[in-house]
Amino acid sequence: MKILILGAGAVGGYFGSRLIEKGEDVTFLVREKRKQQLKKDGLVVRSIHGDVNLFPKTIVATDPDEPYDVVLLTSKAYHLEESIKAIEPFVRDYTVIIPLLNGIEHMDELKAYFSPNQVYGGLCFIETTLNNHGTIVQTSKIHEVVFGEWNGKKTERAKEIEEVFSGTKATFRLSDNIQQEMWHKYLFITTLSGITSLMRSPIGPIRDTLEGRTYIQQLFEEIRWTMETSGAPIADGIVEKQMSIIDKQDDSMKSSMLRDIEKGSNIEADHLQGFLLLLAERSGVETPLLRLIFQHLKVYEKNIK
Repeated sequence: MKILILGAGAVGGYFGSRLIEKGEDVTFLVREKRKQQLKKDGLVVRSIHGDVNLFPKTIVATDPDEPYDVVLLTSKAYHLEESIKAIEPFVRDYTVIIPLLNGIEHMDELKAYFSPNQVYGGLCFIETTLNNHGTIVQTSKIHEVVFGEWNGKKTERAKEIEEVFSGTKATFRLSDNIQQEMWHKYLFITTLSGITSLMRSPIGPIRDTLEGRTYIQQLFEEIRWTMETSGAPIADGIVEKQMSIIDKQDDSMKSSMLRDIEKGSNIEADHLQGFLLLLAERSGVETPLLRLIFQHLKVYEKNIK
C-alpha cells in the first residue's frame, strides 16, 4: 500500500517515520527547502519511544503525479486550501484521505472537494515539535493516531489500512465512532490551547491554583454546551473525564498553540475557537470565557503581522 504524507513536520514526520521504520512504503510531500534538508541530514526523530534517523522518499508539488492509496494530511488548518491543491494530483477515486488536523470544520471542506466516500475522520494525540535544526522532538507517552470511516463502519478497506498501520512503535487505532472521538478531541484541545495561551503558561500552574482550575472547568462547560446544542455527539460525563486527563498531565505540558505563540508563529484561532463561537452564536449559547480567549488570540495575530 502506497502512503503519501503531506508534510514532514512534527506530526507527519513522526508518524511517517514510525511507518517507514516498520517497513511500509511512505513518501513525504514537502516544500523544496524541507526536501533538501531531508536529503542532506535525513529525517531525525528524538523520542522517548526510541530515536529514528532515516532518509525517506520525498516529492514536491511540481513533481509528476502518481497515485497513492492513502494520503495523511498533517498540515495546520490555516494551510488547508493550499494542502488540498497540493495533494489533488496524487489522489485517485480509490484513494483514502485521512486528515489529522485539529478541530472539525475542515471535514466539510474536504468532503466537498473530494468524494465524501474518500474522506475518513482522523485525529492524533502527541506532544511533539520541530526544532530549529529540523529535528522532530517527541516527548509524550501518548503517540496515537485514530482514524475511521465517517459512518463508523469497519469496512474491508478500513481493516486493510489498519493492518498496514499496525505493528509500529506508535499506536494507530481504527475507530467505529470517529465522529464522537473527533468532537471529544476538539473539546479537549480547544480548552487546553485556549487556557494555556490566555495564561501564557504550561497547564500545571494554571490547574494547581483555585481560580485557574475554575476557569478550566468553565471553559470546558462553555464548549461542551455549545457542541451539544449544535447537535454534536458528545458523551455524558465528558467534562469530568477530560478534567481527569488534565489532572494527569505533567506540570510542564504546553499546548501546541502556546508553543506556536512562543515562537511568534501563526495559530489556528479561527479554526478552533472561532468556529465554536460561530456555533454558539447560531444556537444562542453564551460563552464569555471562550469569547475573551478568542479576542486575546486575535490581538496576538494582529501583533505578529
